[in-house]
Amino acid sequence: MAKANGFAEKDCKKEINDIVKYPQESIPNQSFPFGYLTGFHVLSEVFEADKPGCPAEFLNMRIPKGDRVFDPSKSGGVVLPFQRMQWLEGTGQSPNSPRDQVNAVTGWLDGSAIYGPSHSWSDSLRTFSGGMLASETDPGLPRQSQASSLMWKALDPATGQGGPKGIYDFGSARGNENPFLQAMSIVWFRYHNYWAQKLARENPSWLDEDLFQHARKRVVATYQKIVLYEWLPTFLRSNIAEYEGYKQHIDSRISPEFLAASALFLGTMVPSGVYMSQLLIICCVPAPGLVRSSLVQRHGRNYWYGTVKYSRTDFVASWIQRGRDLGLPTYNKARQFFQLDPADDRWKIFQKNQTLIEGLAALYGNDTDRLELLPGALLEANRTLFHAIMKDQFVRLRDGDRFWFENTKNGLFSSEEIDTIKNTSFHDVLVAVTYVNSTEIQADVFLCNSGDLYLQSQQLTTQHLPPCVSLTTLDYFKGSVPGFVILIIALCCLPLVSLLIAWIVAFARRRDFKKLQKGQRPSVRSEAFSGGLSAFEWQDPKTATSQVYLQLHEDKVIKVLDSKLAVVRSINLKNQQQVETILSNNKGNKTLLLKIPKEYDLVLQFSSEAERRDFLAQLKVYLERSRLTLHASEMKEQQLLKKAVTKEQRKHLLDLFFRHLFAQVLDIDTLDAGELSLETSQKVKEALKCELSRAEFADALGLKPQSVFVDSMFSMADKDGNGYISFREFLDILVVFMKGSPQEKSKQMFTMYDIDGNGFLSKEEFYRMLRSFIEISNNCLTRDQTEQVIESMFRESGFQDKEELTCEDFHYMLRDHDNELRLTQLCVKGQGGGGGEGGPDRFRQNMSNRVSFINKDKEANLFLNHEDQTAPPMESPGLELRKRPGKKSSLLQPHLYTEARREKYHRGLVHQKIQHFKRFIENYRRHIICVVIFSAITAGVFAERAYYYGFASPPTGIADTTFVGIMISRGGGASISFMYSFILLTMCRNLITFLRETFFNRYIPFDSAVDFHRWIAMGALIFSILHTLGHIVNVYIFSVTPLSVLSCLFSGVFLDDGSQIPPKYYWWFFETVPGMTGVLLLVILAVMYVFDFQGLVIIHGSYALIQQPRFHIYFLVPALIYGTDKLISLSRKKVEIGVVKAELLPSGVTHLQFQRPEDFDYRSGQWVRIACLSLGTTEYHPFTLTSAPHEDTLSLHIRAAGPWTTRLRELYSPESVAEIGRYPKLYLDGPFGEGHQEWNKFEVSVLVGGGIGVTPFASILKDLVFKSLVGSKIPCKKIYFIWVTRTQRQFEWVADIIRELEEKDQRELVSVHIYITQLAEKFDLRTTMLYICERHFQKVLNRSLFTGLRSITHFGRPPFLPFFCSLQEVHPEVKKIGVFSCGPPGMTKNVEKACKKINKRDQTYFVHHYENF
Repeated sequence: MAKANGFAEKDCKKEINDIVKYPQESIPNQSFPFGYLTGFHVLSEVFEADKPGCPAEFLNMRIPKGDRVFDPSKSGGVVLPFQRMQWLEGTGQSPNSPRDQVNAVTGWLDGSAIYGPSHSWSDSLRTFSGGMLASETDPGLPRQSQASSLMWKALDPATGQGGPKGIYDFGSARGNENPFLQAMSIVWFRYHNYWAQKLARENPSWLDEDLFQHARKRVVATYQKIVLYEWLPTFLRSNIAEYEGYKQHIDSRISPEFLAASALFLGTMVPSGVYMSQLLIICCVPAPGLVRSSLVQRHGRNYWYGTVKYSRTDFVASWIQRGRDLGLPTYNKARQFFQLDPADDRWKIFQKNQTLIEGLAALYGNDTDRLELLPGALLEANRTLFHAIMKDQFVRLRDGDRFWFENTKNGLFSSEEIDTIKNTSFHDVLVAVTYVNSTEIQADVFLCNSGDLYLQSQQLTTQHLPPCVSLTTLDYFKGSVPGFVILIIALCCLPLVSLLIAWIVAFARRRDFKKLQKGQRPSVRSEAFSGGLSAFEWQDPKTATSQVYLQLHEDKVIKVLDSKLAVVRSINLKNQQQVETILSNNKGNKTLLLKIPKEYDLVLQFSSEAERRDFLAQLKVYLERSRLTLHASEMKEQQLLKKAVTKEQRKHLLDLFFRHLFAQVLDIDTLDAGELSLETSQKVKEALKCELSRAEFADALGLKPQSVFVDSMFSMADKDGNGYISFREFLDILVVFMKGSPQEKSKQMFTMYDIDGNGFLSKEEFYRMLRSFIEISNNCLTRDQTEQVIESMFRESGFQDKEELTCEDFHYMLRDHDNELRLTQLCVKGQGGGGGEGGPDRFRQNMSNRVSFINKDKEANLFLNHEDQTAPPMESPGLELRKRPGKKSSLLQPHLYTEARREKYHRGLVHQKIQHFKRFIENYRRHIICVVIFSAITAGVFAERAYYYGFASPPTGIADTTFVGIMISRGGGASISFMYSFILLTMCRNLITFLRETFFNRYIPFDSAVDFHRWIAMGALIFSILHTLGHIVNVYIFSVTPLSVLSCLFSGVFLDDGSQIPPKYYWWFFETVPGMTGVLLLVILAVMYVFDFQGLVIIHGSYALIQQPRFHIYFLVPALIYGTDKLISLSRKKVEIGVVKAELLPSGVTHLQFQRPEDFDYRSGQWVRIACLSLGTTEYHPFTLTSAPHEDTLSLHIRAAGPWTTRLRELYSPESVAEIGRYPKLYLDGPFGEGHQEWNKFEVSVLVGGGIGVTPFASILKDLVFKSLVGSKIPCKKIYFIWVTRTQRQFEWVADIIRELEEKDQRELVSVHIYITQLAEKFDLRTTMLYICERHFQKVLNRSLFTGLRSITHFGRPPFLPFFCSLQEVHPEVKKIGVFSCGPPGMTKNVEKACKKINKRDQTYFVHHYENF
């Protein structure tokens, strides 16, 4: 607290007040209570200057440690809050412009305490009938106040309760502040209605307004007379000078000295109790009284009703502090101003209580010139200064009032009326408004003289007064902590709830889609169920039992079916003579264990012992019929389950089996193979002794047990013919395929398919061999194709006349493929389990040889086409980029290239990182610049708002109340306003498509619009969280901030009516527009995919709770652009497009060919959005155009991957079209641009299509061929098209496009490579022969065996990084190569990784454009 009037902080008003010694008993007071009643009313009439100022400023009063009322616990540091009063804006800026306090009323004796300070207030008190003021049912009482009224509703300090009950509507907001003021307000309310009724009787023709104004005029005049000529002389015990007329130049404003002195003077004169009509009216709340000895009563000292969170305060100390707030002069200066003698250093002016004087003098350094006005005037023996201040003020009010009732020049009253008013006393007023005779009230109601009717019967003492309720401190947040915490937790859980909703929605959609798919095709049961036995299978302690059915087949096979009747296991009993079963003999005797040698056991649980008995009986009959015996034993169920070999145990055993198998083949350390300690040696021995069943062998190969390949391989490996493969048997065949020579491997394959073992391989057996490989690739070749390959291979090897081949003939047929056979492996599950240097990584040491690639001849600088050459291990692998097989080969003319000098990498890691960073900056400079600019603007918006509200905002005081919270919330709010507005621009498809063709495309990466959209969304989410956290802090602080402060912060929402208690936290969250919309925005933010929240953002930012709306500043321009873009789309959406052709293609693809609208210009690679109202919905879906710009019609290839596309396929099926009679029409929106349309801006482009993602490249390829045929000049000189598909039959329509491309591409602009991913890698044993057949087919017939195209077909997934490396060698003069990918996210991610990795090198830069589906 700053120094005030020249004395230090330590000279506290509380200490000054404590100097006073308080008597135990009150001294009789001759003033009648009506003097105090009228005094309080007069003060409310002329000033209302105790309204807190805004921004809220506090001059809190320090409480001495150990104060018995305010610090009984002696904690120290307790302060009583004191809020400074309202001041005139613009004042208080300098010493030459001190603060001017604001008076909320007129300052005149004009009845404002009766009728209100304004016309609207006055109108609210009227009935507008008969000129009356509104009353309750009892006409003697004013109308009860409502909760929303402006009346003062201070809390009852005795009970802590508040509200409008017992509060009446008066002209003064504080008309109910204390019983005295309320009583006088009721008197004048009645007096107005008395005159209104009287005038209505005397003037029946007057209207309501006439009656009200004339009654008001008379009441105000009477009030002026009583105050100045009756109450004031009695109160001051001195007469008032005669009225000399209106003096227009006199300053009649309320002086600060009068404001503080009159309130303190009057408040200290209130007695502790008042007698009325023989009933003791006890006033314990406003109970202070300054008796004639000028000593303040104890109740007034510490039990005046409090402010802010305290129920009590010190009345005198508060007003002394108010004097400091007003900047009152010192005591001596005030006396000099009113022409009174100043006090000397002997302090003789004051009372003779030397103890009090000495204590006061010590506080002020025994210097009367430092003595403050209020303490000095309070301790005067004769109250001279108080009287002078009050007399001066009221005389100035009278003389400066043009409407004073005695002023004959204003024409308000005639001389006779003025005389009548002068002769009206307060005694007459009371008689008029009460039901007593004039003789029952003394003539001078402001004095109590001996002989009067109502004399005090006895002197009041503390024994007559009930004890006042002690100080209580309000806890505004009491009871709110649990709810507040729960609410915050609930808000934090919104993302989890949204994830749950998303999961439910996704689950429902998947279910509906499955139902839709199920309705399209008939249900196929895995296997017919007949004669099965039902039971429950126990697998292991961690897995729940599942229902199974058992079928007993005549060929000594027991099949186990699941609940869907699918075969999950076949148990072969052919090699067994006896079947062992173990039965449980406790827990209801329901469990049965069927021991299966060399496999895991079958544990069955039945519903009852009878069911188990029936099953056992049927099993016994079945075994007897199969000439097998049954051995049954019993044990407890717990021991039975422990004895059973579970599937998990068997799996672990097989894992050890394969580890040691490969350890022996590849010479891996036994520790790496799983033999970790002596404790596991027994398990290892057990694993090596185990044998594989046919099902386990097939599972190891990743094939079905019934496949031909498994049957052939298993028959060859099972040398002893016991139906199982031992460790040694498996090791024998594995060694051949892992380490054998090409001759040994071809002999092994020959032996596998020599079914009759006669040493010859017939054409039928050769066909069986190929069919076994074709079978594992989902029968990718037809029988005719297979037979055609066989005949071709026989003829090429010169065996066209042979029907059978010897082993030597078979190896001769494969003579040109020794390299492939050398690298051939047998891919078995578990071969990756080994570790160490010499582990299975050896399988990949020559992976560079698995595909062919292009090298540049370093001597002749020519591009040479290699046919599957074996590359040195250190060379980077690549793809086979060569002239199509079958073309006439001729030596290419030398074509020299001048290559740019390439920087070599520095060996240091730091230099490499710097080099990578430079490359990154160079490659992504457009992205970086845009992100930096946008981030700088966002950060600037945040910083500007945060700084404004923290340091430069208008003086509302909100920064002092919640500094951190308001900075974070307002800064975050401004940022999200900007980001959520700007994000609209990233969705303006038409605008982006247009800007792609302008110079802006050089500086702005429009291809990254979607990524930028996501980036903005993530940034906005972060700022939304910050904004929310800031408001959570704000809500907590506002919930513990008193109403007097909130009324400053939110003057349009709150009114300081004395109730002090602020709204609870839930009011801010759920009962304000910003709160409700904010919570709703959080909910919508969590489930944004189902709702559009921009409208709520506008509402949320426009309520002006803290600031005027600013959202439009950020939103208006983007909204106009976005709206224009949408209008363009809407204008196109209204045009119906007729479908010309609809065709249902394999793999669920629907081909639609429809009319091309007029002025529909597009580029290859662009996409459109279509809707079909015949489906019963108006939703639009995006698809890439597969037609070329030169074609007269538009075409789409749509795969049925969801409910909408599936229903669309059904709609355009021949059956539906025949039923409708025509093709349903479409609605078209577009075209829209994307990165694929920029394929022709690069000299070399790489197109990578995966699955249905090949659609944009269909348009590009057709466009390229057309432009090359017509001789159009395009920058693109070479295109490499990579088509990744699971099977060549998946999208056969693409093969048709490629076939057409091959026929028309005379300039060999396009090099096509097809990757069939369903086939294993080229040198897996299972696809070696397919690869050999494929290369043979291409060599002989100039086309692929699988696709029928001249394009190269590869097996497995494309190695993108080696491919890009080879392109750098093939096209060293090209600085940038465009890479365009479209397909599954996994594929595009691999392409992106390869581009990023290769772009770290200081060579050709690969620009990647991709789209996922």
